[in-house]
Amino acid sequence: MDDKALREEVLSRETVYPGVIVRLEHWQVRLPNGETALREVACHPGAAAVVALDREGQVILVRQHRVAVDRVTLEIPAGKLDSPTEDPSQCAQRELSEETGLTAEHWQKLTCLETTPGFCNERIHLYLATGLAQGDRHPDADEFVDVVRMPLTQAVEQVMNGTFRDGKTALGLLMAARLFA
Repeated sequence: MDDKALREEVLSRETVYPGVIVRLEHWQVRLPNGETALREVACHPGAAAVVALDREGQVILVRQHRVAVDRVTLEIPAGKLDSPTEDPSQCAQRELSEETGLTAEHWQKLTCLETTPGFCNERIHLYLATGLAQGDRHPDADEFVDVVRMPLTQAVEQVMNGTFRDGKTALGLLMAARLFA
């Protein structure tokens, strides 16, 4: 079956909740069989995340409490785009600097992750940053993070044993490890 036979056509969109981070919309769609259906979509401006790897093979992570899952997590530095038109690489550079105080000489795009395509249009652009230089951290006023360094090999082990459950972190670490294997 070709892709065209699976496509849904968006007929209308209605904002149900105009949130600060996500906007919830109801989309009326025409199904491939001609029937219509309602799709509830969380609209997100997008984000960028960074696998920052130092010369010793250590990955730089941020430790923070995530209230939505009520636990402290270890994640790669990340943040949402200031607008849907912001250059994701600029966002990645900003977030790395804000959360860790680091800048990087070399940047490489790894991929673009669609986090939960069943109901959300969020895309997180993943980057690898190397040639790191330390500066001062300047987190947002509502951002409380600890910076943690860990060997990339240990971080990958923690992805594989289920310790890291954040999708962007797991994918970014595995892709970086593959590049340096």
